Amino acid sequence: MRRLATRGAAGDVGEVAAPAADSSDCARVRSLSPWRLIDLCATWNTGVCFPSTAWSRASSGVARQGLNEAEELSSAWEAHLEPLKAPRPQGLGSRERGLVLRMARQQPPPWVHAAFLLFFLSLGGAIEIPMDPSIQNELTQPPTITKQSVKDHIVDPRDNILIECEAKGNPAPSFHWTRNSRFFNIAKDPRVSMRRRSGTLVIDFRSGGRPEEYEGEYQCFARNKFGTALSNRIRLQVSKSPLWPKENLDPVVVQEGAPLTLQCNPPPGLPSPVIFWMSSSMEPITQDKRVSQGHNGDLYFSNVMLQDMQTDYSCNARFHFTHTIQQKNPFTLKVLTNHPYNDSSLRNHPDMYSARGVAERTPSFMYPQGTSSSQMVLRGMDLLLECIASGVPTPDIAWYKKGGDLPSDKAKFENFNKALRITNVSEEDSGEYFCLASNKMGSIRHTISVRVKAAPYWLDEPKNLILAPGEDGRLVCRANGNPKPTVQWMVNGEPLQSAPPNPNREVAGDTIIFRDTQISSRAVYQCNTSNEHGYLLANAFVSVLDVPPRMLSPRNQFIRVILYNRTRLDCPFFGSPIPTLRWFKNGQGSNLDGGNYHVYENGSLEIKMIRKEDQGIYTCVATNILGKAENQVRLEVKDPTRIYRMPEDQVVKRGTTVQLECRVKHDPSLKLTVSWLKDDEPLYIGNRMKKEDDSLTIFGVAERDQGSYTCVASTELDQDLAKAYLTVLGRPDRPRDLELTDLAERSVRLTWIPGDDNNSPITDYVVQFEEDQFQPGVWHDHSKFPGSVNSAILQLSPYVNYQFRVIAVNEVGSSHPSLPSERYRTSGAPPESNPSDVKGEGTRKNNMEITWTPMNATSAFGPNLRYIVKWRRRETRETWNNVTVWGSRYVVGQTPVYVPYEIRVQAENDFGKAPEPDTVIGYSGEDYPRAAPTEVKIRVLNSTAISLQWNRVYSDTVQGQLREYRAYYWRESSLLKNLWVSQKRQQASFPGDRPRGVVSRLFPYSNYKLEMVVVNGRGDGPRSETKEFTTPEGVPSAPRRFRVRQPNLETINLEWDHPEHPNGILIGYTLKYVAFNGTKVGKQMVENFSPNQTKFSMQRADPVSRYRFTLSARTQVGSGEAVTEESPAPPNEATPTAAPPTLPPTTEGATGAVSSTDATALAAATEATTVPIIPTVAPTTIATTTTTTVATTTAATTTESPPTTTTTTGTKIQESAPDEQSIWNVTVLPNSKWANITWKHNFGPGTDFVVEYIDSNHTKKTVPVKAQAQPIQLTDLYPGMTYTLRVYSRDNEGISSTVITFMTSTAYTNNQADIATQGWFIGLMCAIALLVLILLIVCFIKRSRGGKYPVREKKDVPLGPEDPKEEDGSFDYSDEDNKPLQGSQTSLDGTIKQQESDDSLVDYGEGGEGQFNEDGSFIGQYTVKKDKEETEGNESSEATSPVNAIYSLA
Repeated sequence: MRRLATRGAAGDVGEVAAPAADSSDCARVRSLSPWRLIDLCATWNTGVCFPSTAWSRASSGVARQGLNEAEELSSAWEAHLEPLKAPRPQGLGSRERGLVLRMARQQPPPWVHAAFLLFFLSLGGAIEIPMDPSIQNELTQPPTITKQSVKDHIVDPRDNILIECEAKGNPAPSFHWTRNSRFFNIAKDPRVSMRRRSGTLVIDFRSGGRPEEYEGEYQCFARNKFGTALSNRIRLQVSKSPLWPKENLDPVVVQEGAPLTLQCNPPPGLPSPVIFWMSSSMEPITQDKRVSQGHNGDLYFSNVMLQDMQTDYSCNARFHFTHTIQQKNPFTLKVLTNHPYNDSSLRNHPDMYSARGVAERTPSFMYPQGTSSSQMVLRGMDLLLECIASGVPTPDIAWYKKGGDLPSDKAKFENFNKALRITNVSEEDSGEYFCLASNKMGSIRHTISVRVKAAPYWLDEPKNLILAPGEDGRLVCRANGNPKPTVQWMVNGEPLQSAPPNPNREVAGDTIIFRDTQISSRAVYQCNTSNEHGYLLANAFVSVLDVPPRMLSPRNQFIRVILYNRTRLDCPFFGSPIPTLRWFKNGQGSNLDGGNYHVYENGSLEIKMIRKEDQGIYTCVATNILGKAENQVRLEVKDPTRIYRMPEDQVVKRGTTVQLECRVKHDPSLKLTVSWLKDDEPLYIGNRMKKEDDSLTIFGVAERDQGSYTCVASTELDQDLAKAYLTVLGRPDRPRDLELTDLAERSVRLTWIPGDDNNSPITDYVVQFEEDQFQPGVWHDHSKFPGSVNSAILQLSPYVNYQFRVIAVNEVGSSHPSLPSERYRTSGAPPESNPSDVKGEGTRKNNMEITWTPMNATSAFGPNLRYIVKWRRRETRETWNNVTVWGSRYVVGQTPVYVPYEIRVQAENDFGKAPEPDTVIGYSGEDYPRAAPTEVKIRVLNSTAISLQWNRVYSDTVQGQLREYRAYYWRESSLLKNLWVSQKRQQASFPGDRPRGVVSRLFPYSNYKLEMVVVNGRGDGPRSETKEFTTPEGVPSAPRRFRVRQPNLETINLEWDHPEHPNGILIGYTLKYVAFNGTKVGKQMVENFSPNQTKFSMQRADPVSRYRFTLSARTQVGSGEAVTEESPAPPNEATPTAAPPTLPPTTEGATGAVSSTDATALAAATEATTVPIIPTVAPTTIATTTTTTVATTTAATTTESPPTTTTTTGTKIQESAPDEQSIWNVTVLPNSKWANITWKHNFGPGTDFVVEYIDSNHTKKTVPVKAQAQPIQLTDLYPGMTYTLRVYSRDNEGISSTVITFMTSTAYTNNQADIATQGWFIGLMCAIALLVLILLIVCFIKRSRGGKYPVREKKDVPLGPEDPKEEDGSFDYSDEDNKPLQGSQTSLDGTIKQQESDDSLVDYGEGGEGQFNEDGSFIGQYTVKKDKEETEGNESSEATSPVNAIYSLA
């Protein structure tokens, strides 16, 4: 016996198909013959058994012998088997097994299994022809209907009629039609045509004709030489929308409270129209449970009310096809009532009917009538049950099912519970339903008996059967319905009884059995099953083919699979008879089956767990008696994609930045794609998000960012998922629905509904209030409540028009305020308190200003709040003075100086006065003190402090409150020659009435002057006698700019500058130094130097040890503050030190070299993980010190970690590149006005960076730059300015280098040596001094010869004899022998001080005693100029004196 088989793949090339279910799920039995254990089941759903190929082949030899026995067994066990429609396997080559048997729980004996299955397995299985176009075109096939119109085909009369019928087959089928069971000759009717290559009928009415003439029942026939297929019987009907019959409707008169039904009775349309009620003005009728429209279109009033006659009522019908609306003549309603006025306030009255005089009555049913009814519904349709009741008050409707519950998944209530709809009705929905109508007067119910019938529906629809010659098969047509449908078989459109006899065909009820089919057996069979409610028609053809094996998939496929996965290699093939299939690996001779391999019936080879050794070339070979075909699949095994660092659940606050990690391992030969999902939907990466290969960063997290985030790492072959949940803690939502209840005179209850807490529990509620009298629009805190409450009693004040709002608070912050509540005003009352903070203070010496804090709205308690102010002198027992004030201050005038007063301020409103206020003591205004401290004595305590003692002043001279005694002192001069000092006045305060005090923080070795005053609230009193004192010598400050240099391995040079504050006469310097090597420390050595020595050189004892130097200056008093430095480390040594995030600035001295202090600070800024320098590094490379040469004056600053190398041109720190995207090794090479910047990074090409730098004045500048644009130059820098700098990514500012600090060099550089001791400098200064002296002598001689300066215009009045020097209108300065040289002044210490030009009037204009004569000439200039020079000369002369300039340079 030969078979036809086609086997298909589940997946396309390059994909891994989903593995089928394990074959252990199938039942296995042993046959009666001594056969091996045979798999009876293909791999399908558990509990459903499909005959396998092995059993089919094994049983084919004895199929005919057991046929009769099998048929008997089929009848015997039919009651134990549940028929089930067989699921059709999807894909190429999947078999249909025909009848599928779901095995009963109680299994029959094994021999029954074998015999029963023997019958069915002897019948060939049907297959579909593969969709391969080459096979489809080659194989013949009977017709199959593919498209047809619905059975009840309603058409629009305005359009052409279209009746569809399409079919496929090989050769292509031809079509013809019958109408009303008679042949329909299309050629005789010019309006009717058939579409090309289709059976679709087109009836054209463009040239006239009535569509109603073509109504009837149509059936399509598709035919080729292998058979004929039939369409359904299509009933063609033309849509109808008849007009409403004209009628005159009398007004409907009804008593108020009575029921009413307005009938619609729409004209019968096809299909039925949609009914709705409106007024004649096209306003919809408002419907509720009292007034509603029934399913039949009538309008029902459960009880009529007076307002129902405010409009008329018109029934409208909308027809579907014509899209027209027809309106019935409107009903006019007249309501008779005992209460003629339609009071709208009674509509929501709880006893509305009795208020209108309407009698209440028990419910009664308006539809359906009576207490019971019945209804029939077809299976699969919707069941609509309706109950409409009348009554006063309007009844409520409830639905119940007798003996069970309503089906919750299918039942829904409509029309205000008056209708119950159950969708998709089935047999179990039959039974008794009842509706219960009830009001307060009683209840009534109506029972509806529901019967469910069924038009025929398929249990097993016949399918096309394709067999090989000699193969057996069957067609099954099984349907169910109520009543039970009948089955009629036809072949090629003719009843089977009238067809020619076929010995290979046998009809057994709903099954046709074919045995030993031949080519002549090809035909199309129709199964028609029908009952009184409808019919089903199905076509199924039988086709017989003979084809050699053929592979259906592309040849030499290449498949990549993932390690350890279950994989299936597909080999779809086609052939008739059924070919056998075998698999081989790498050309080996053994067939692959068993163990890790499993071959499926459709030809697929499953590898249960892929290993590396499974990689190779697999060959599948299909063979039948007509030949063989083979194909190859090359399998390549790849490593799986795995997320090894998954994102974690996080709880973050709103506005912060969060990062979700997702690090992946994958096969390097596969392209990896990492994507993110949010709440299982693709995530849109906006401006606030940054996606990298291993993370997702969200900046400024918002509430909408909350949710689940899934990282999807995928390649072409597989993917891995990892999910995390992001919880965003946000501020709570505002509370809502504020309500005021329990309204009392002094309290109210406030209730609110809390808003969403946004994942952070609400901790508090803040209740605020606003009043509209004193501060409208301003909200004040009233009270605070725990977050667990939402209702609170608020205590209120009288005469306040309150409005409240609530703010919710959690750990993140406060919500927006709620919407305000309604206002609530409390009644008034007299004030219960008086204003606070009452004070009496004088603003002048003869007044007293009384002030107080005004009372707010919650303490006013009534309108017209005012204040009664009372005052009198203390302890005089005089009568109280009083005045009424509306503001918050009152000034009492003509008071004595600083006299105590008793003060009272009492509140009053229109309801009365507040209680008597407390008495407050105030004082009238103060005057300046009249006396100064006397007997001021000074005792020097040490070089920086003195002790003062004085006699206190009498209290009556203070004329106010004594605040303090104050000492004014100033540094008159230093005891050191030629040392300029500031004479700025300083002060020391001694609060209270005390006779002594201490003045500290004085400069040693200086002359001071001091004065004392008394201070009250008005100001200072007169000054005491000026006292002079001198501070003794002290210890000096630390030497400046201590530098340690090592020009070579043998020598160390030390240099320093004099202390900034000598505090006495320097007698020398003390240097202490000690050698150390690691933890070993040598003997300390001491060197003393003269005060003029600022250099020292020493020879190293060995090239390995380092030295620690401590230097201090000395006076006669002792040694001062010391400064410590260490020698630089040798080139082969690196000192591990800690690294702060930024390096200190490199500071250059006046000579341009970097100080040793700064070098040490720079060394201290490096990280602890210092890498020793390779011995091959050039000897100029050192580990911790940065130096600059005089010629270049450039210095570089490096901040990155870890450092390994510092070069002579800059500190450049080498680092290994990090794994993540970052910026490192930032190097700065500064000059005086520019700096070159370089850095390293691991970003992709084209990345944008930003260089940000900030100067000492906190001015920030940024420079955008491309990655490939290095180095970049920062211009417009300032010489000697300190800058901080960092480099960051323009796309993500969070990726940044560490901040570094650098300093530009000064505009010029010098050697660090003290130039004041150089011979050339001394000679140059002497020459300059000589030239200046000669110029001064020349100027003096020239001035002595009568140089005069006009100072005024001549007056009209002639000069008197008392003005001999003004005869010519000029003033001669040559006679002033004691006047210093013009433009200079000799100071007390002998230095020359620069002076402004005498010709400038600006200087004189600022003098307190200078004035002009009537003629405009200036007088008093000597006095003014002298005062100015005495107060300012010492401060201004030092900077401009040439000698002092020389000393400053030195």
